[in-house]
Amino acid sequence: MTSQRRRIHLDQSDLLCKKGCGFYGNNAWQGLCSTCWREENQQEKQKQIKEDWALAEKLQREEEKAYASKQPKAESQPAITPFSKFEERKTKEKSSKVNTVTKFFIPSTKTSAKKDAAPFESQSSPSPSTSSSRRSSLDSDLSMRELIDFLKPMKSGREIFKQCRAFTESMVYKRNMGADELSECVQDFYQNLSDRLQTQFKGSSDQVQSVMDEVEKYVMTRLYKEVFCPETTDDEKKDLAIQKRIRDLHWVTIEMLCSPVDEEIPVVSDNVVKAITDLIEIDSKRVPNDKLRCMTSCSKHIFNAIKASTNEAASADDFLPTLIYIVLKANPPRLQSNIQYINRFCNPRKLMSGEDGYYYTNLCCAVAFIEKLDGQSLNLSSEQFDLYMSGQASPHWPNTNGASSSSPSPGSAALSQVHKRLDLLTGLGERQERVMEKARQLKSDLIDWTDDVEQKVQCALENFPPETETLSAAPASGSAAQSAIDSDNIENELLPPPLQPQVVDV
Repeated sequence: MTSQRRRIHLDQSDLLCKKGCGFYGNNAWQGLCSTCWREENQQEKQKQIKEDWALAEKLQREEEKAYASKQPKAESQPAITPFSKFEERKTKEKSSKVNTVTKFFIPSTKTSAKKDAAPFESQSSPSPSTSSSRRSSLDSDLSMRELIDFLKPMKSGREIFKQCRAFTESMVYKRNMGADELSECVQDFYQNLSDRLQTQFKGSSDQVQSVMDEVEKYVMTRLYKEVFCPETTDDEKKDLAIQKRIRDLHWVTIEMLCSPVDEEIPVVSDNVVKAITDLIEIDSKRVPNDKLRCMTSCSKHIFNAIKASTNEAASADDFLPTLIYIVLKANPPRLQSNIQYINRFCNPRKLMSGEDGYYYTNLCCAVAFIEKLDGQSLNLSSEQFDLYMSGQASPHWPNTNGASSSSPSPGSAALSQVHKRLDLLTGLGERQERVMEKARQLKSDLIDWTDDVEQKVQCALENFPPETETLSAAPASGSAAQSAIDSDNIENELLPPPLQPQVVDV
């Protein structure tokens, strides 16, 4: 049956940018790479700005025409013109005075780096009362020391560090901006610094990339709390939605996804567990590049599991279904927030090429597949899919209209036994409830019967009162009356009198 199933297939060309630049695209960017997406975004913004300016100029001309039509005739204008010029000069003088005064309260650009350092440390570094805040402070200090040690051998290392520090300090005052605007600021900084490094190192891309990795680690470690899952976005809502979706799909088996992985093999099972662990560990990392490395490690474990199952090199058609299965089993925390965080603040070169970009693009495809998953994707009818989603049936239960495989694994057999026992317990519970209901009914009937008997006895006593004649009392001398026991014995009268005790003198 597995050979007849329609496999999940993804052409490699589907992973590339739709503009044909050769880099990997992303669903969050409508199939474009980060560079093409930014270009498209900037073009749209420029177009919108031009349209807004044109509309503003049109409205201003209309206002001027309306204002001019309401003004007096030309003979009164010469008298007004000198006064208007005088008012204009007065306004300019006032504005220049205001600007001069406000300069005293605005820090200059030369001293901004030193003056802004204190606010940044006080705002971005949290209170040391919690373990998370202590960890954030330690991570920030560690990343700063690592960046300084890395840049020490370089001639321009001091200047690069100053730029990075000044940028992180300036971002403190932009925390109220939207996530897209924050992303654009970070990406602009990456681009400008990368261009300068390209000029300095004369096209040595490996050296430029190593510097950019360290810069990204320093910058994003310090900005993590401010830019990860900001309140201005719906990332948290998306996290809850995808988590619920994955929980509802807990019944999906690896056979339904047509993955060749055999978890009964110990080596394969070990690699599957490691892949799940790496995927969950993504949320614990602060730097986008570290999150990508977790994804790369997860993917390598998946390839090892496929190779151990088939004894052949894994293909892309085997990798994606297995990755989908790993995501369903892991249900990683804050999945959408981590994806959006990487999209917004990762070095774009990492996402557009290389194995990190390839594996990350496949992860985005797997998440998109899970969000749109239906019965046809799993070779199931819509009725079966709805039953499984509602929990009314499971592919692990026996007799599910052929949904389970013809040769179930030992794990499936054990699950079938568990479900049989659960069904038996359910039946026993129902029988016990019926017995208890009948017992309660019997108790009620007994109470009603007792009340009925008491009522009948009371009625009989009222209708037939007892006789009030009293029997004569027996003499106290010893001839006692007949007892109730001997009342029917006639021969009692013929018996001799009872012996009386006598006192004998010795």
